Amino acid sequence: MANSTRVTEFLLLSFPDGWNMRVLYFTLFTVTYLGTMLGNMLIITVTTADQNLHTPMYFFLRNLSILDMCYISITVPNACVNSLTGNRTISVGGFATQIFLVIICAYVEMLFLSIMAWDRYVAICQPLQYPIIMNPQFCVHMTLASLLSGLAYAGVHTGITFRLSFCQSNVVQQFFCDLPSLLRLSCSDTTSNMVLLIVSAVVVSGGCFTFITMSYIRIFSAMLTFPTRETGKAFSTCIPHILVVSIFFISVTGVYLRPSATSDTLQSIILSSFYTMVPPFLNPLIYSLRNKQVKEAVRRVKQMFSGKR
Repeated sequence: MANSTRVTEFLLLSFPDGWNMRVLYFTLFTVTYLGTMLGNMLIITVTTADQNLHTPMYFFLRNLSILDMCYISITVPNACVNSLTGNRTISVGGFATQIFLVIICAYVEMLFLSIMAWDRYVAICQPLQYPIIMNPQFCVHMTLASLLSGLAYAGVHTGITFRLSFCQSNVVQQFFCDLPSLLRLSCSDTTSNMVLLIVSAVVVSGGCFTFITMSYIRIFSAMLTFPTRETGKAFSTCIPHILVVSIFFISVTGVYLRPSATSDTLQSIILSSFYTMVPPFLNPLIYSLRNKQVKEAVRRVKQMFSGKR
């Protein structure tokens, strides 16, 4: 270790050469980012302004939209700049900060999706108990618990990772700061880090996925006893959430199970984009296009703002 040079900065994944390709990636990233921000801002505005949407379901939907705006803002704006300028350099401190924020956003998103599944289960299977179980205090406490546990989870992983030595290659095979990609660059023994990462990921994501799956099994079982009209209403609120959950967990699984450093640049960019950009982008589209309450609320909010002019 005495003859090694300590890494002071990292180089993110380079985009394909050629000005036309750089402009293409910049355009795609920018359009996706702006669409995500506008769509989620619309949900936040509507669920805040419309009194009819002041329910636990839309409280967590609003929180999810805020989280998705933060999530995509951590990685995509920097990628947009890098795609044009070709500046791939990021300091160790900046890398640690981005890893911390990516981890906490992914962790809290999984918990929010689990809480939303629980909300649908109580609303459909225990409607008389719904106001008691999903009371405002419970919603606030669950949100705070998700954020605080996310801070602890991200802090632990970021802290133990940056105690390692990085003295070999400083080229990260991602266009954003990614924990598994960073561990592959360490010249220290990363066995304990990888074990902790895998075990914690299995416990957290596997636990959330199992909880969500069990919630919807019970929901669909209860739907079989509903009248046809009530079954349709229940499906209209459940299907968007199932789509969001599926997209998020499939994208996470696809990224973390891919081969370590064998994939080419284009494949890495596609997989990474799908993981960090697609779920936040589709979240407002799914809820706004498939949810009648949201579409009606949008019309009411438009009328409200038009009447003030």
